Amino acid sequence: MSWEDLETQAPPPEVPQATIDINLLIARAFSSEEGKKVLAWMREFYLEQPCWQPGAESSYGQWREGQNSVIRDIEARIRKAKDERGSK
Repeated sequence: MSWEDLETQAPPPEVPQATIDINLLIARAFSSEEGKKVLAWMREFYLEQPCWQPGAESSYGQWREGQNSVIRDIEARIRKAKDERGSK
């Protein structure tokens, strides 16, 4: 692949307005002082804990990783909302 190939590639698909709207709502919900505290607590309580420990049922790790993915999704949507606001 060359630099010319990169310039001729199709632009990324447009993000549906419903996705943009929910990203903005999530960002707004977690932008207040209270929302920031809740998100920090969620991050500490869920994301910054081990997903699995030796001897534990393997499904426990899968369940915990599911919890972690919710926090990661919220944080990613907040970042995307900031990008979306900046591009308008």
